[in-house]
Amino acid sequence: MTKVMTTHVGSLPRTQKVVDFIFARENGEKYDADAFDKAMTQAVSDTVAKQKAAGVDIVSDGETSKISYATYVKDRYTGFDGDSPRNAPADLKKFPSFLKRLADDGGTPQYARPMCVGEVKSKGQGELEKDISNLKAAMAEHGVERGFMNAASPGVISLFLQNDHYKTREAYLAALADAMKAEYETIVASGLDLQLDCPDLALSRHMLFNDLSDDEFLKVAASHVEALNHALQDVPAEKVRVHICWGNYEGPHVCDIPMSKMFDTLMATKSRYVLFETSNPRHGHEWAVFRDRKADIPDNKVLVPGVVDTTTNFVEHPDLVAERIRRFVDIVGADRVVAGSDCGFGTFAGFGAVDPEIAYAKLGALAEGAAQVR
Repeated sequence: MTKVMTTHVGSLPRTQKVVDFIFARENGEKYDADAFDKAMTQAVSDTVAKQKAAGVDIVSDGETSKISYATYVKDRYTGFDGDSPRNAPADLKKFPSFLKRLADDGGTPQYARPMCVGEVKSKGQGELEKDISNLKAAMAEHGVERGFMNAASPGVISLFLQNDHYKTREAYLAALADAMKAEYETIVASGLDLQLDCPDLALSRHMLFNDLSDDEFLKVAASHVEALNHALQDVPAEKVRVHICWGNYEGPHVCDIPMSKMFDTLMATKSRYVLFETSNPRHGHEWAVFRDRKADIPDNKVLVPGVVDTTTNFVEHPDLVAERIRRFVDIVGADRVVAGSDCGFGTFAGFGAVDPEIAYAKLGALAEGAAQVR
């Protein structure tokens, strides 16, 4: 019988020691670089050990060394400076009292989002190679066979680090695709799977493109996929995971564009694995989109539905997790389903709605639920 494998979206809670080092670097404060590297190595080892203990089959480094899943590129590529405008999601603007409560409670993370003010070029793969080395060493130490590493997509970079240099948005996307290409290829060459984080394919609809119709936005999203696929032209699709989401925050989400409209966009990505939200209350029903469009799911695609939520401290019952997984197994078969999480548990360093211990309890519930499905 086929076992349903388990994974998650990538980011995991960092320790306070790691967070302190990351923000010392972020804020330009003095810190011991050797001590920084040692702390990251140890933290990744601990993170992989916790994933294995929870029952996760395909692990990550938890994005331990990164300030966030998208804005880390400002430290590894030239061309970024100053600050980008902040765009609150449209759903939060509809409920200003809730938005104010989030801000007053420290519910919105504060970190630099510089503009693109010059040519985007890689500073070299040194930081990435440290991340890869740490993850592979931790996997060897703890006996884990399969791992993945996250990287920002051209589209999500353009969402958070906005353009003030290139003549057009399309030119900026093309430049980002060319710059990120080597990062993607370096990850895959190491033997790890590559995960592209693409919330721009859904979140940006109600964050940056509110003035467009859904059909107009789909054309924008298609241009993002085109840039991404260009960057992946020399990477085998079977090594690629793509994650789409509507924003990893607790909120009304009443402005989210539905999966039914984003389905074709997601399937057009050059990837074997597609990761998407199906646990939170706004998207839990959308498993039916995949059922109703079964004939349109390419044979080479593996579905990685989020079967645990990442914005609340409820720990899902394994029976519920199994129920969610079975819906997709019934559509494409157990060999084409991997159980995942809706989003990451540590999207921004030092910030997360879910308590770190509960995050791993959720991963444990994910694994227990998957074990029920054969």
